[in-house]
Amino acid sequence: MAIPPSRAGTKGVPRADRERQILAAATEEFGRRGYEATSLAAVAARVGVTKTLLHQYFGPKQDLYLACLTPVGDRLLEAVRTAMAADGDDRPPTPLRVLHNLFTALEGQREAWFVLYDGSLPPDSEPARLAARYRAAVDDLAAAGTLDLLHRTGPADDPGADRTEPDPLDADALAHAWRGLATALVRWWIKHPEESADAMAQRCARLFAAARTALGPAAP
Repeated sequence: MAIPPSRAGTKGVPRADRERQILAAATEEFGRRGYEATSLAAVAARVGVTKTLLHQYFGPKQDLYLACLTPVGDRLLEAVRTAMAADGDDRPPTPLRVLHNLFTALEGQREAWFVLYDGSLPPDSEPARLAARYRAAVDDLAAAGTLDLLHRTGPADDPGADRTEPDPLDADALAHAWRGLATALVRWWIKHPEESADAMAQRCARLFAAARTALGPAAP
């Protein structure tokens, strides 16, 4: 959700409110432009404060990024964990639950996804290391989910094979494809602000159903 330039953060605004305004603007800037291209001056201008005041609140750009990343990473990680724990015959399939929870967690701050998945972070910096830890935790959950999916379906080329031992490379490839799919969907969603989180989840359900129909059953 775009945050227009304002006088928010001028004298008389409580510190906690001013910090929230700065973090919201910084999260959007980092998500849209990436760490490398984001300037503290641009963030300060968005909320109507000076760069000096922003430094007083959050320190250098690295520290401001970390202050944005931590709540984003926690929120997305919890969204995935909750979706994967809510299994049941009367619930949507796990991939759709995960996507719905991710869309819900990102509603109102869609660019936050690209704070976590930012390719411009300086290598071996604290921001890069923390982002990598969050991504690894999400990837571990994705790997567990893809293994479970492959356990249930069995090898595509041999329906009679032992379903308890899926090919680990199949699981790895599927986990990588899943991350790419989620990123592509969020990128599309940002370009369509009229789409709510629920509408996106319903759209994904239709797309998944169409893909199953197009692919058809596995050949014997």
